[in-house]
Amino acid sequence: MENRAAATVKDSPGRTALVTGASVGLGRDLAELFARDGHHVILTARNESQLQELASKLRDQYHINVDVIAQDLSVAGAADQIFGQLGAKPIDYLVNNAGFGTHGPFAEADVASQLAMIQVNIVALTHLTRLVLPGMLKRKTGRIMNMASVAAFLPGPLMAVYYATKAYVLSFSEAIASEIAGSGVTVTAVCPGPTKTEFQVRAGIAEAPLFQRGAMTSPQVAQIGYDAMMRGQRSVVTGFSNKISALGTRFLPRAATAAIAKRLNENR
Repeated sequence: MENRAAATVKDSPGRTALVTGASVGLGRDLAELFARDGHHVILTARNESQLQELASKLRDQYHINVDVIAQDLSVAGAADQIFGQLGAKPIDYLVNNAGFGTHGPFAEADVASQLAMIQVNIVALTHLTRLVLPGMLKRKTGRIMNMASVAAFLPGPLMAVYYATKAYVLSFSEAIASEIAGSGVTVTAVCPGPTKTEFQVRAGIAEAPLFQRGAMTSPQVAQIGYDAMMRGQRSVVTGFSNKISALGTRFLPRAATAAIAKRLNENR
């Protein structure tokens, strides 16, 4: 389940990475990987105190420049606000990591939370990509990582909107990657399976079977995604069992994959 595209530029230390959802989990781990390799980092998320704590740690440990932009991506126009604060600073790496999910029957779901999920998982990701990509293409260098999920490969009863947003992220990323092939800019969709982060607690599925069997750690997933981005892969599914699961969805009826996802998403 990997789609490879040859990288056309050699990356070097001292470039700048913008990481959304950087305060915790995968975003935090990805920010540290950029810092470890000598890249400057711009951290954005809602929680400014967590961002400042991470920024201080990265500056002290890796001696790089770190900027903080506290911004709630569920607010309309958030991407414009972030981009406006960048000024003339070029972005060499864009990591659209921010996202969240909720659990329960769609007919009973809080409408505001579902629309906020679409705003964060789809609208902000799309808008930031559109704002940053032209500059990368002009400079003929840059890499974009969009955080999708194995959820992108099948319908997700009890998490219907979340699964649908991740299907969008995967399709969008692969399409843009094809459009800009050979430009020196690459787009990578990272598709993790169950991962031990705060996500499952916020989504209310910490007790679901999906997270009770072989979930990967956040640092493991971050490293796989980071390496795939640096290689210029178009997509990567993290973990062998997740690759098998994603591949299997191609050979089963959609109704069957939906039934499997429903069982896995049920809290017990």
